[in-house]
Amino acid sequence: MPPLTPDRLLQPGPAAAGLPAARALLPWHHRPGATIVIVDPYGSPTIARDLATFDRTEGLPGPGSLRIVSPGGRVPRYDADNSGMVAWASESTLDVEYAHAIAPGANILLVETPGGGSGGTVDMAQIVSAENYVISHHLGDVISQSFVATEQAVGPSIQSLRGAYLAAYADHVTVLAGAGDSGAAGFEPNQKTYYPSAVTSWPASDPLVTGVGGTRLDLDASGSRRSADTVWNDTYSKTANQLVDGDSGPNPLAGGGGESAVFGRPAYQNPVSSVTGPHRGVPDISMSAACTGAVNVYQSFGGQAPGWYVLCGTSEAAPLFAGVVALADQVAGHPLGLINPALYRLAAEHAPGLVSITSGDNSVSFTRDHRTRAVTGYRAQPGYSLAAGLGTIDARYFVPELARLA
Repeated sequence: MPPLTPDRLLQPGPAAAGLPAARALLPWHHRPGATIVIVDPYGSPTIARDLATFDRTEGLPGPGSLRIVSPGGRVPRYDADNSGMVAWASESTLDVEYAHAIAPGANILLVETPGGGSGGTVDMAQIVSAENYVISHHLGDVISQSFVATEQAVGPSIQSLRGAYLAAYADHVTVLAGAGDSGAAGFEPNQKTYYPSAVTSWPASDPLVTGVGGTRLDLDASGSRRSADTVWNDTYSKTANQLVDGDSGPNPLAGGGGESAVFGRPAYQNPVSSVTGPHRGVPDISMSAACTGAVNVYQSFGGQAPGWYVLCGTSEAAPLFAGVVALADQVAGHPLGLINPALYRLAAEHAPGLVSITSGDNSVSFTRDHRTRAVTGYRAQPGYSLAAGLGTIDARYFVPELARLA
């Protein structure tokens, strides 16, 4: 299989207004107990210091605890001239800061793996080994993953890489994964060119994983919504393309979603079979990810100037939702395990905590051989769609609803 890469949308840029960090508005917001597991190659050498700066600026308390483990072997010394290490340090910082922002009382366990691939890539076998260690030693309640590869690029080895997800299911650990940042497109094995037709990303497509897609929030300066959320799609935004790719585009910049070419429809998606057909549909749920509404992240590791950077993508959405699941764990008083059946039951009940995304799509375009190529994706609609899943959440209602059902 090809190695997996970090979210390619994690590029530095000038600090700007983005999604505000969560505030303690509800009685269970700071409740301690759950542990969020963040798994990233290399990690960040300055994560504790950077999280402390983030918390001081945002007015947040420190986490219940912040631990770093490296169960997959010795992590190489950080090299500021290694672009891959710099990218993964940025990824790790985003994941930790925004999972913590949503669930300030939760514990954070950053699981670093040795990496070793060129250009910041990493062998998924390292991730599987590290996650198996975490699960077998009962170190966490919800695992957040911010790495993707198209199913076709991974190939038949997908089945042999599911061990950690099977173990998590048996041990009642929730596993999340971002649905990808290329809309209905995805990289070929060379990680440079795109498939010319719609594809779906793994591990979000695994039925034992909750796939997290992307939305775009429309907020005013105070953080209040001006209009309903839409599917994240910045493919034709010159501002977003300059931030991410350094050109005017179009480049595929949208939330991933579609029909799995590997996994059949799980029973919990039977109520939405008219949309998914016989396939596993992705995503299950969506959270903020737009590059035209990016979040502010503080980072001070070598390879770039210390300061605030704007980051985006489903690498933002996955840790945000990990924080939400941790809150539900804390309300329930126990880990929730695989939450997908509960999500679709809540949708069937028309629970107020689920909010449909009814506008937008994840169709994208890109230039190849001096021609603009289009990959037709999926449109949002009331209920379930392959662009936004079941929609997004209103945490005031969703957290206790999920705690009740899962």
